[in-house]
Amino acid sequence: MCFSELRMKEVINICDGRRLGRPIDVVFTDGACIEAIVVPGQYSVRNMIKGLREGIVIPWNRIRRVGDDVILVELDASFF
Repeated sequence: MCFSELRMKEVINICDGRRLGRPIDVVFTDGACIEAIVVPGQYSVRNMIKGLREGIVIPWNRIRRVGDDVILVELDASFF
């Protein structure tokens, strides 16, 4: 699967059903393996003024399933 296919999938947290958005970036290890995906974060007041948006980095070991349309992740409340 290439990144263009991955970024078309909606990321959903199975712990609370929250839609986290679509992947905007991928983090690789030194060995060129995927270490994490990045989804858009929430706007903060400070970043909204600057036009910046923080991303949520989801470690690959938190991904439970990559389906046809969605990526299911398991992130408990302590993750946020």
